[in-house]
Amino acid sequence: MLSANDDRKLWYRKPASEWNEALPLGNGKLGAMVFGKVRSEIISLNEDSLWYGGPRDRHNPDAAAYLPRIRELVFAGRPKEAERLAALALTGLPETQRHYVPLGDVLLTFPNAKEEDAVEYVRDLNLSEAIARVRYRIGDVEYTRELLASHPDNVLAIRLAASVPGALDVTARLGRAKWRYAERIDRIGVNMLSMRGNGGGEGGVDFRAVLRCETVGGTVQSIGEHLVVEGAEEVVFYLAAATTFRHADPEAYCLERVDAAASKGYSAVREDHIADYARLFGRVRFSLGGDAEPAHLDTAERLERVKSGERDHGLTALYFHYGRYLLISSSRPGSLPANLQGIWNKDFLPSWDSKFTININLQMNYWLAESCNLSELHEPLFELIERLNLSGKRTAAVMYGCRGSAAHHNTDIWADSAPQDTWIPATYWPLGLVWLSLHLWERYRYTGDLEFLAKHYDILKESSLFALDFLVESPEGELVTCPSVSPENTYLLDNGDPAVFTYGATMDNQLLRALFGACIEASSLLHVDEAFRGELSEAASRLPRTRVGKHGQIQEWIHDYDEEEPGHRHISHLFGLHPGNEISVGGTPELAEAARVTLERRLANGGGHTGWSRAWIINFWARLENGKQAGEHLQALLAKSTLPNLLDHHPPFQIDGNFGGTAGIAEMLLQSQNDELHLLPALPPEWTEGEAYGLRARGGFTVSLTWVRGELEEARINAGLSRICRVRIGNSKPLEFAVTAGRTYALREGKFIETNPY
Repeated sequence: MLSANDDRKLWYRKPASEWNEALPLGNGKLGAMVFGKVRSEIISLNEDSLWYGGPRDRHNPDAAAYLPRIRELVFAGRPKEAERLAALALTGLPETQRHYVPLGDVLLTFPNAKEEDAVEYVRDLNLSEAIARVRYRIGDVEYTRELLASHPDNVLAIRLAASVPGALDVTARLGRAKWRYAERIDRIGVNMLSMRGNGGGEGGVDFRAVLRCETVGGTVQSIGEHLVVEGAEEVVFYLAAATTFRHADPEAYCLERVDAAASKGYSAVREDHIADYARLFGRVRFSLGGDAEPAHLDTAERLERVKSGERDHGLTALYFHYGRYLLISSSRPGSLPANLQGIWNKDFLPSWDSKFTININLQMNYWLAESCNLSELHEPLFELIERLNLSGKRTAAVMYGCRGSAAHHNTDIWADSAPQDTWIPATYWPLGLVWLSLHLWERYRYTGDLEFLAKHYDILKESSLFALDFLVESPEGELVTCPSVSPENTYLLDNGDPAVFTYGATMDNQLLRALFGACIEASSLLHVDEAFRGELSEAASRLPRTRVGKHGQIQEWIHDYDEEEPGHRHISHLFGLHPGNEISVGGTPELAEAARVTLERRLANGGGHTGWSRAWIINFWARLENGKQAGEHLQALLAKSTLPNLLDHHPPFQIDGNFGGTAGIAEMLLQSQNDELHLLPALPPEWTEGEAYGLRARGGFTVSLTWVRGELEEARINAGLSRICRVRIGNSKPLEFAVTAGRTYALREGKFIETNPY
């Protein structure tokens, strides 16, 4: 029996009864959900480039002509009229972007097996190896399954085995929503099937999936749309999938992949998969001390204990490791970025289209990439940003008459930058690319890679150019965005009516200060655009400052309105606290106190009711250096917004809560704002002892920590760059010392001494 003390393994004593209990596998492009059923196994499949429909130009040709009138109405205090006009003139044509769709299923039937006859059943997912297993016994025969999604070979490999030669019979087929959405399934020889189809819609991509069967002992034959294996000791299936998004002939590519994997053999495929995956996963270790957890409880049972109010430090560590596992599995160089569901989507019309929502959700997916030592997994997001920058130039010019590049609150596989939907609180917000551009700056801040910064500086500049042109002077003489919204939120006018449009919403100002500051510093480092720096500095000085409102809160809008929904899930006006660094306990204590009040007011009115919002709240409290509150909300994330397979429950499933929660744990242990490393800044009081190795900090540092009785016992800092390092522990005065690139330093008797790395 597996031990519950293994904080790198999910395990269960029964098959998944629904998708929310299945276990995810992925290699960035190819995803699978494993149910582990005894008689009729389902393995749900996704390929990251299989979307409905092709690229389109959806820009509304009336946008630029009506923008001045919309602004005039906003400044005149007539937001409802401005909103009605925007719904006509600023909406995309058609109003929706493209959506992500499933690939299909591998369906395995074991004719001689019955669920009720299986004993000693265990289903698990080993996060150290990225391998799922199913084990059970029927009579005198032990049956095992092992599944992995190989990044080096780009195949899903499924190994079935029986302890008695000749005891394994299985029938396999490919399907797509009960076979209604596959154009055809063909046999290729006696041991392969090919599923062919199109993503649907005008310009939709063609897709192919090929399943190949290899056996040890027994026979394999193709009958109809089935592969039938009888009397085998071992069976290995290799599945590959591709679309015309990447491959002119996706079937040829799939055949090449499964043939190569079969020639290589399962053992070699498995060995290369583990080595490739472990290179990423093994960079970080995290564990919490405390009482041992009951070894007889499986993962779902442990989660139920947490829901009833129990603490489980091992489950907390497992959740952290799982977040890193999920990013490795859904975002690799060459893949698309992790979407709203990573890559794991079962619906042909999924919630929110399972695409890229860029007013928080896509950004949250990548908060852990740098801090949790997975920097190269950021690259799919950078590639999408590059494409969005190109399409966004047309958006800026056609819709707003501006230079530069802009995108709204959603995008899709085609990097569509025109507005999505006709939902006033979210649709007409053109700063999505501004926020995304800051991820490029964050990569530089973590790595100090000037070559990377030079390559992507133009995106920072294009976003800044759009902002400069989009800003207009307000009645108060400030430079403001108009129209402006606080994403997805609604305020109350003096007469009690709800409204959305405003000018200079707080989040916009915080975003633009961060962008202008990054662009100014980047241009200085690269010795370019000196005059442009002056323009940005002048504009930044005229942006509305972050204000404290009548309740002592961070004011969300340009005027001190009350919210229609005081417990709203979006807390966008705290961007300056996290992920920005405009607000801090030490640097801006008045604003930090107002941020605390903001959080408490939201929470008192039911805030944190969605998984991703709760995850953001964890990060907020960590930045406020409040370990007690950060820990309480991490507990709430597990108890209220986590499914049996530990995926985040928005509801429905949405992966940003997993990624945001993992990033929040890292933020509780290590922060690196304002050229300072802060060790254990928000340690929950119940985390009395623990260790975290391999976390990353801005400035090129890799940090390892151990603590006992809630106090730092040892810290080791590896320097990626030669520079001055400033380190703060608790509320003490920062230590400052010079470091040399490639060297490691340990804290001893209040000083950092050069030492050997772990």
